[in-house]
Amino acid sequence: MAILKHFAVKNADYGAVIDYLKYQHDEFHLVPILDENGNSMLRDEFYFDGLNCNPEAFDLECELLNQQYHKNQRYDEIKCHHYIISHDPMDVADHGLTGEQAQAIGMEYAEANFPGHQALVCTHTDGSNNSGNIHTHIIINSLRKEDIAPQPYTERAIDRKAGYKHHLTKEYLRHLQGSLMDICQREGLYQVDLLSPAAEKITQQEYHAQRRGQLNLDMANMEIMAEGIAPMKTKFETNKEKIRNAINDIAERAKSFEEFQRLLKAEYGIQVKDHRGRFSYLTSDRQKYISARKLGSHYDREYLLQLFEENALAAEQNQAQWAQDDPITILFIKSDLRLVVDLQNCIKAQQSRAYAQKVKISNLQQMAKTVAYIQEHGYDTQKKLQDTTDTIQSKMAKARSDAKLTEAKLKKVNEQIHYLGQYLSTKSVYADFLKSTNKKDFRQNHADEIAKYEEALQFLKQNSPDGKLPTMKDLRSEKELLVQQKSAQYETHQYFRDYHRELQTVCENVNHILDASQTKQQEQKKSHQSEHSI
Repeated sequence: MAILKHFAVKNADYGAVIDYLKYQHDEFHLVPILDENGNSMLRDEFYFDGLNCNPEAFDLECELLNQQYHKNQRYDEIKCHHYIISHDPMDVADHGLTGEQAQAIGMEYAEANFPGHQALVCTHTDGSNNSGNIHTHIIINSLRKEDIAPQPYTERAIDRKAGYKHHLTKEYLRHLQGSLMDICQREGLYQVDLLSPAAEKITQQEYHAQRRGQLNLDMANMEIMAEGIAPMKTKFETNKEKIRNAINDIAERAKSFEEFQRLLKAEYGIQVKDHRGRFSYLTSDRQKYISARKLGSHYDREYLLQLFEENALAAEQNQAQWAQDDPITILFIKSDLRLVVDLQNCIKAQQSRAYAQKVKISNLQQMAKTVAYIQEHGYDTQKKLQDTTDTIQSKMAKARSDAKLTEAKLKKVNEQIHYLGQYLSTKSVYADFLKSTNKKDFRQNHADEIAKYEEALQFLKQNSPDGKLPTMKDLRSEKELLVQQKSAQYETHQYFRDYHRELQTVCENVNHILDASQTKQQEQKKSHQSEHSI
């Protein structure tokens, strides 16, 4: 799946761009890798060409052009634009993609979409920190060198003239994405729909923050494990990833925006607001809301509201199924019944005669509703009412227990998915390790990848009873079923919880009515005895 990334660069040192493209860099810390003499090392394999310039003199030619037009002189100006075409790692094995082919694609793409600009086109075959995916960097000077003919993506006359700057609009970006998709389809390469919003929008900054955070966490965990202690946390999450995970959890259960809003605040401390047709989220450690657009399309208003409707429909279907399996559930339709207030222990009623009178009237209403409720549901004895309450309580406890058990299974499947992804991403590095003649040096240079591979393989084997590693397709299918099951079980628990609360209210009100009746009878008896003695 070829993807397109874009960065606007304000660094005035064009020479640093050439150094990055030609020499090895630590992508985690964005610093050059030096040999034992402190010199930069050329990348093992790369392809380097220029468009409208000599690639080796790209920095000098850009500076001369900037001086000619008196542009790109201020520190806050965008000096160049950095585009990256990143191919799917499987394109190498499945479609025979080579560095030469990727470079040819990059040159064709640059000539078609950035005419008139000085540009560097460089293809790397090692991926980010030897991840293995072939990708092409296209660096263009923000200032146009030559006039160009009208193009489908040029909106203004100045977008075609020399001496004016590169202007990336939404329409231009869509054109660039569509152009890449067309090339991938022509070449028979994997591709994704770049024109549709991403379900999870992960920026380059977040990607590198996650990788650096994971590296630091892994290093800290290695020190902990060296002391014989099992680390409590093995996966690093960015702040945005934490928000996404929280939203995913609540969205699986919520049946309305109001419920989603309430649960997200109660369980994760995240506020959500619906403003101008978009959802925005605020965590407790921030003062500014994060727009759903920065998280991905699966976290915005349209998608989530549709999901809530589906959850509500599923809940109705589940309720109908409960009624078939257990006829007692048909009896429950949530009412507005409230507890009778104990006036003797109500301080506010004792302090205010008007409030006490108001409470008395409300109590009479609730007593009448309670009597009507009992008659309607056929509770002819107090024991029958209590037995029903106990039965519903047992059903509530079982539903919660089932949901927690499913939740534990889902957590385990999510861990398997995580480690399977980790295993697949480091498998090629470990295969190279087994083939290497100097395994000690190879392990030292690729310690992080090998450690991740071994950790993932150990986990997967421990959690595969038959010794066969699961497939990503099977795990995702199992996860989908468990998510549906978990949602249904929580709906069941919520149903019986509300049912139990209402029956508890009825029981307490009945006790209050009986106590009041007994008190009245005792008072009448005393009054009768007093009159008889007189």
